[in-house]
Amino acid sequence: MIYLDNAATSLRRPQEVIDAVVRAMTSEGNAARGAHGAALSASRTVYSARVKLAGLLGCPRADHVIFTSNATEALNIALFGTLSAGDHVISTDLEHNSVLRPLYALNEERGVELSFVPADDRGCIDYKDIERLIKSNTRAIVCTHASNLTGNRLDMPRIGAIAKKNGLLFIADASQSAGCTEISMQEWGIDILCFTGHKGLMGPQGTGGMCIREGVDIRPWKRGGSGVSSYDVRQPDAYPTRLEAGTLNVHGIAGLSAAADYIQSIGTDAIEARESALMRRFYQGVAEIDGVTVYGDFEQKKRAPIVALNIRDYDSGAVADELFHYYGIATRSGAHCAPRMHRALGTEKQGAVRFSFGWFNTTEETDLAIEAVRRIAE
Repeated sequence: MIYLDNAATSLRRPQEVIDAVVRAMTSEGNAARGAHGAALSASRTVYSARVKLAGLLGCPRADHVIFTSNATEALNIALFGTLSAGDHVISTDLEHNSVLRPLYALNEERGVELSFVPADDRGCIDYKDIERLIKSNTRAIVCTHASNLTGNRLDMPRIGAIAKKNGLLFIADASQSAGCTEISMQEWGIDILCFTGHKGLMGPQGTGGMCIREGVDIRPWKRGGSGVSSYDVRQPDAYPTRLEAGTLNVHGIAGLSAAADYIQSIGTDAIEARESALMRRFYQGVAEIDGVTVYGDFEQKKRAPIVALNIRDYDSGAVADELFHYYGIATRSGAHCAPRMHRALGTEKQGAVRFSFGWFNTTEETDLAIEAVRRIAE
């Protein structure tokens, strides 16, 4: 199988990640739940992972790296934990449902006001629209770093500067960028950075988290055992235990820690260069094929390694089935949990076929995918 669905999850992971998970499953206990060797080993694993991810994502405090089951959970914690009735939030048309659905729920349940920066038919926004939408009760800007549909990236430092200038909270979704490119939460002015472990970070599914700037107050989304302050009736105030009630996925975190080591050994610049080269090679190979429509802004120098396309008026699901059953190529079709972006692109009914490249893909696989698209189009 030629696996080109890395934007959904990394299928091929470093052997070091697999080994770390197996080792943790056979040797590590429950972090912060005992003073015996297995419990202490688990605690060390979790702390080490916090330190590595803080360094990888530009978070100044390792104890402000919070572990969750994925980016969706992290975003829900961030949004429900910072927004209140009467607040106004600015987001964009690029967002995944992991941002949109919590925002819609906050609008319905708490009366949080929402404004969305529109995207054009290439999936691009006008940054001046962000400033135009700011009101006296605006509390936060919430946006993705990179679209999971088009691969277009937003200018995080520019948005961070707008947020800082206006005293707004800046919450970023790095699901499609963490591990694939250099990220500096602190330098970019991001207050809360949410990430998932199973995509560009090449870790296990069921891992993810958030990095929180010092001084940012997030209300706990859940409450329960923390291994400390057991006689208090309230959840402990200090991060990370404030947001980590219950047993952590130590086995998954061990794998994520090994993945961070692997990424650091290669360097995000090298990973980005390789994945970008494959994406550009594929784009250039399919863009001129008669009947193929490609979506997104490929004039961007840096973008996520994603190419979304349609072939004539064929249903995107039928194309994806053809690619897999006849060519052995795994892609993603349909709506991609990004309804506002599909409306902007005009693909609400047809959906789109998404090819997303990862570190373990090759030029040979890329060329075979180009040829498969050509044959289907013909």
